[in-house]
Amino acid sequence: MGEKTKVVNRAAKISFRKTAYVAIFCALAVVSSGVSFPIGPTKVFPFQHAINVVAGIMIGPWYGGLAAFLAGLLRIAIGTGTIFALPGGVPGAIIVGLFYRWLRRDWVALTEPLGTGFIGAGLSAYLGSPFTGGEATFFFFQSAFLVSSIPGCIIGLLFVRVLRKAISVDTWEEIGG
Repeated sequence: MGEKTKVVNRAAKISFRKTAYVAIFCALAVVSSGVSFPIGPTKVFPFQHAINVVAGIMIGPWYGGLAAFLAGLLRIAIGTGTIFALPGGVPGAIIVGLFYRWLRRDWVALTEPLGTGFIGAGLSAYLGSPFTGGEATFFFFQSAFLVSSIPGCIIGLLFVRVLRKAISVDTWEEIGG
């Protein structure tokens, strides 16, 4: 087998593996979406943020963001999420994944509220104005999202620490984390 074929096969294997993890994280988010707390037009869902943390660290920013996006779509479809699940969840997973890629430290889990509470709140205030009649401001979304993402990122950090102890270093590196 040629060197080029080996590289292509390895890339396909990694891509398939990460796609499978996207499906797993998406399923975990949807299954655990029964645990939410309504705050105004949003639903506070700390387990989505915990899953965003684990996905961002394990499969990277783009696959983690994809998992958050698909989970948000499914949660909207089954009625356990609102339209704000999309701008509220995706930036958190991407920010955690980017910080992990740069720093390689588990504590980057605590950056999830930066993505959700600042970027996500800004997007929600801007894009969500037609849905709320312009009454929901950046600060409204920021407080609602931070109530969810702060405990969620702490739970996610604990999940990552447990997974690190349960999964071998080789397996962790194969996954991408």
